[in-house]
Amino acid sequence: MIKYLIFIISMVLSWQAAAIQITIKNTKDEPMANAVVWLTTKNTSEVIIAPDAPYAMSQKNREFTPRILVVPQNAKVEFPNADSIMHHVYSFSKAKTFELKLYKEQPKAPLVFEQTGVVELGCNIHDWMLGYIVVVDSTIFAITDITGKVDLAAPLGEYTLNVWHSGFGDISNVESETVTVNSAPLTYKIKQTITEQIDFATDEFDDY
Repeated sequence: MIKYLIFIISMVLSWQAAAIQITIKNTKDEPMANAVVWLTTKNTSEVIIAPDAPYAMSQKNREFTPRILVVPQNAKVEFPNADSIMHHVYSFSKAKTFELKLYKEQPKAPLVFEQTGVVELGCNIHDWMLGYIVVVDSTIFAITDITGKVDLAAPLGEYTLNVWHSGFGDISNVESETVTVNSAPLTYKIKQTITEQIDFATDEFDDY
């Protein structure tokens, strides 16, 4: 009877969600903004259910908005065009190759992102436009703020902490380590040197 009660208690505790703060730092021990952080469980049989409502990667002022979009595997993504001119969005990435030829407003149907990985976006008309869709095998994810922090909620237990940044020399490379989720904050220090992030966007455009 006692063993049974201990088992029940342990099962209840394992399903309790914990709010956890994670801080990401670079090799100089400085806070890393705009790092994608997600937790994956050790249970490889877990099925990730993407929401029915599509995510959106907009084009506004000749830029991708947001510049980095994180979605769970099998999520739908729309590409609304808020500009008065046409865009031609494409990707040659291994995780998703596609082309949305010249269009205004919005393509008719969202795209489904079945494979995990980093999808790099460009525009055939405006070659300075650059964006990323990070497709993850989790529903527990966020992007760090200017202090390098994210706040996540997950059931107590052991996870793989995954970190990605657009400044990685190889953007397909993801850093990871095993962590235990409880109420204690976590800090992860990126091992790779981050390349300088250049913003090619400008407020002065020709009308094209």
